[in-house]
Amino acid sequence: MQDPTPSQIVEALDRHVVGQGPAKRAVAVAIRNRWRRRRLDPELAREVTPKNIVMAGPTGVGKTEIARRLAKLASAPFIKVEASKFTEVGYHGRDVESMVRDLVDHAVALVRGEQAKVVRERAEAAADDRLLDLLLPEPAPAAGGMVAISDSGEARQRLRDRLREQLDAGELDDRTVELTITKRPATNVMFANMGLDQMDPEMSNVFERLIPEQTKRRKLAVREAHAVLLEQETDKLINPEQLHGEAVERAQNDGIIFLDEIDKIATPGSSNSGGGGRSGGGGSGGGGPDVSRQGVQRDLLPIVEGSTVSTKHGPVQTDHILFIAAGAFHAASVSDLMPELQGRFPIRVELSPLGRDEFVRILTEPRNALTKQQTALLEVEGLSVSFDDDAIEAMAELAAEANQSLENIGARRLTTVIEKVFEEVNFDAPRRVADGQTQLRVTADFVRQQVGPVVADADLSNFVL
Repeated sequence: MQDPTPSQIVEALDRHVVGQGPAKRAVAVAIRNRWRRRRLDPELAREVTPKNIVMAGPTGVGKTEIARRLAKLASAPFIKVEASKFTEVGYHGRDVESMVRDLVDHAVALVRGEQAKVVRERAEAAADDRLLDLLLPEPAPAAGGMVAISDSGEARQRLRDRLREQLDAGELDDRTVELTITKRPATNVMFANMGLDQMDPEMSNVFERLIPEQTKRRKLAVREAHAVLLEQETDKLINPEQLHGEAVERAQNDGIIFLDEIDKIATPGSSNSGGGGRSGGGGSGGGGPDVSRQGVQRDLLPIVEGSTVSTKHGPVQTDHILFIAAGAFHAASVSDLMPELQGRFPIRVELSPLGRDEFVRILTEPRNALTKQQTALLEVEGLSVSFDDDAIEAMAELAAEANQSLENIGARRLTTVIEKVFEEVNFDAPRRVADGQTQLRVTADFVRQQVGPVVADADLSNFVL
């Protein structure tokens, strides 16, 4: 969707997320403001910063799904990170700048995919030519430099044309060719295992240049070899400097970072204690978990405020990255974050808990509804599934009851309920079809027969649901 309006964004989100209108409207306006900013005078545009959003609501109500779908609608670089995984600089763990580097890496992949579509036709032609060279190698000259008449240029061209026709028709897909594959060692994985994944990007680039590329010969089927050659030819046609430059620009101006579990780094009861003004942690003797929580908030503050982060693709300014934070905020509130950090999230949205009525809609309305997924999976086996309306209501009611008697995990409880409903059917589907039972009608009685006893037994529910 190119430059969608707020109403179009909300409409698109409605196809995947039920309810939560205020949250949808808030993110829709945030995305539209980016479009508006791009049309301002450059001097004024530099001063217009994104209005970061913090979503508060119980688990399983759509916080992550809204952000993830929003990034797809906007074709924007997007990463989801858990704030609880970060630690203060100097402690073992990930530092907050790593999320900006991850965002740029995602932007590089996004831009490369777009540029690959532009050069795909040329890359396809070059890959086909290389495949034909492998299928019909140049003849070795005989003694005295003579070439057989059958290997003359005209005869070879006719044979090459016939091979090209067979290649285009897929008749050579199972033929085997041998080609050289060049692979650069995955230094990021290597450094992560060594605990060096947080090293300076410049130092990381030095290590990458020091480690030579690995080449090896492999025999592959033509269809597999074509995919490998297509990637190689695409890389040749894409300008890496242009790719990295555009990726950095896209990350800076269109990037979205979703900070989940931000409530885990809040310190309950600290809202009036000066927040970031403290030199140590909260609690007794300057120790305990509050040390890390306060440290993460202090390290996170300059990133959200706007700073420059070094990445292997170049420096990245975070001034115009949109940050969407989310948390359940059961044990803490948004006001328990540092005042400076709170100020950088001016838009606050409360997401509503989900109940029976919302569960009915979740099971039927979204394009990727769980009932539609389950139906499609069993259709692969040849088993056609249909749902009565009262069966949908029964599943929604049982999920709501389980959320009330157990921990409230929102819509995620529906996945457990549906898996329990289809537990035996999923296992016996091949046998049912073999016996001629190709139709399954799911009724309310069938649902309660499968799930009702589990919901009624509180001890059993803790382990099953």
